[in-house]
Amino acid sequence: MSDRVEACTLGFTDGAMRYDAQRIKEAGPFLFDPGSDGLGAVPVAQGGRQAAWFVQGEFGQAVLRRYRRGGLMARISADRYVWGGADRTRSFAEFELLRFMHDKGLPVPRPLAAGYWRSGPTYRAAILVQRIAGVRPLASMLDTGSPAVVAMAIFAMHEAGVWHADLNAYNILLDQQDKAWLIDFDKSYRKVLSAERKHANLLRLRRSLVKVAGSRGLQWWEELARDYRLLTAAKAHI
Repeated sequence: MSDRVEACTLGFTDGAMRYDAQRIKEAGPFLFDPGSDGLGAVPVAQGGRQAAWFVQGEFGQAVLRRYRRGGLMARISADRYVWGGADRTRSFAEFELLRFMHDKGLPVPRPLAAGYWRSGPTYRAAILVQRIAGVRPLASMLDTGSPAVVAMAIFAMHEAGVWHADLNAYNILLDQQDKAWLIDFDKSYRKVLSAERKHANLLRLRRSLVKVAGSRGLQWWEELARDYRLLTAAKAHI
């Protein structure tokens, strides 16, 4: 069986879903309902804006996340977005970006399913992705995590032309083999990235690390930035 994500689309009342036919044989909107029998949903303790759950099923261990707004926009609508077509929904866009990255061998969770529910000019959405075993966020791993490993993961992402909309210390995970994983690609996209654009992504991570760990976070980022520059220089000499 191929390890590539085999995307299929299924329509249902007031919406549709896209899913990985390699991992999901029985598709339906129940996959996005944490109350569904058999999913064994457990709320994610940190992050997720109280709209993420650990679940399990024929697809294995996964994370179910409903899209919710943050900041001032949440006061207008907590979970509704303006409709602009199926492929422009937050869920389908993230599914396709993860699919692209997974199939290129980048360190991201495998996308399993994405759904949306339309109501007039707005929609709600959710996504189901593979759960990565034995990981902890970079924010809690600064004393043992390797800046070089994280730099390599970010460099590979940028080389693939992917810009991460929220590159922070909680969206980078380290597993027990010290491999770095990148998660949460909502609002992220593919494009030709300039050196300035790549550096801006790294600066976003710097702000996060400083917020989490102060001077220690800054020192950690400086080591990461140095390793990233070494990777860039090595590529330039190939």
